[in-house]
Amino acid sequence: MLICVTGMPGSGKSVVSRTLGKLAKRVVGMGDAVREEARKRGLPTDLKTMMELAQRLREEHGPAAVANLVLRMIEDEGTYVIDGVRSLHEIDVLKKFGEVLIVAVHASPRTRFSRLSTRGRRDDPRSWEEFVARDMRELRFGIGDVIALADIMVVNEDKSREEVAKEALEAVRRVLGRARGEGGGGGQAD
Repeated sequence: MLICVTGMPGSGKSVVSRTLGKLAKRVVGMGDAVREEARKRGLPTDLKTMMELAQRLREEHGPAAVANLVLRMIEDEGTYVIDGVRSLHEIDVLKKFGEVLIVAVHASPRTRFSRLSTRGRRDDPRSWEEFVARDMRELRFGIGDVIALADIMVVNEDKSREEVAKEALEAVRRVLGRARGEGGGGGQAD
């Protein structure tokens, strides 16, 4: 089982992925796979380089190149959380490994911009124009399609991290419980 978390930058994907990690053996980030490839190639791991490398990988090896790198990071069977899925091509590759459950995290552009501009990472957008440009790059990867076809949608507006985390965990447990014939509750996977 692969629990794939998607969402635009600043939506709260990382909070949801860490929380859903309680149901899994491990959380594997799509960005982690790209960073590992950058290290192998002797490249820096800043956002600009990572975005360029992700694009180059897709051009060299097809639109699911990053998903193929992620699969190399999965040791064996079990439940994994895959953080940062960006395209249906990636979903198709991940489905070859096992069952896929897509969890989308949504927040409005204004909310996401506010979060990104205050969280203090050096690669966060400094202006609305930079933010929009970054969103447009993400959308060109196909992230909107993945969000539109998600099994679970978690709206992260005017909620604490704890509330969003709890909502996501309960929703995934319900879906997993139904899939296992447990009627909705569901306990820990693996």
